[in-house]
Amino acid sequence: MDRKLHKKKVLQHVLSAILLVMLAPFIFALDIMVEIYHRIGFRLCNIPLVKRRAYIRIDRHKLQYLNWFDKLACAYCGYANGFARYITEIGARTENYWCAIKHKKNHEFHEQPHQKKFLEYGDEKSYQKKYN
Repeated sequence: MDRKLHKKKVLQHVLSAILLVMLAPFIFALDIMVEIYHRIGFRLCNIPLVKRRAYIRIDRHKLQYLNWFDKLACAYCGYANGFARYITEIGARTENYWCAIKHKKNHEFHEQPHQKKFLEYGDEKSYQKKYN
């Protein structure tokens, strides 16, 4: 790899890492707010709690062949990506409880798996039957 291309790649990685680190405080703050809602709101509505450990796993930092930076990056990615899946499940259970109606059909929209059993969009009779 020529020197100019190598410098460009290093700069790209450094800038990308900075952007990732800048997200951390927002992810942590969101985690706290979501957890408060999850622990209180779910209990108030009798929605089954989501098991956090089933979604967030931080273990790759234990691999001996990784350097300290890679271990830190692996821990961060394990947390951030696991949290994204965790918060998605909390959102899915919330949506299922409060508004189990499918969205209007659109070829660009990707229906989530939990939405497959929702009421059809525009089906007022089924809505009235279920929620009244």
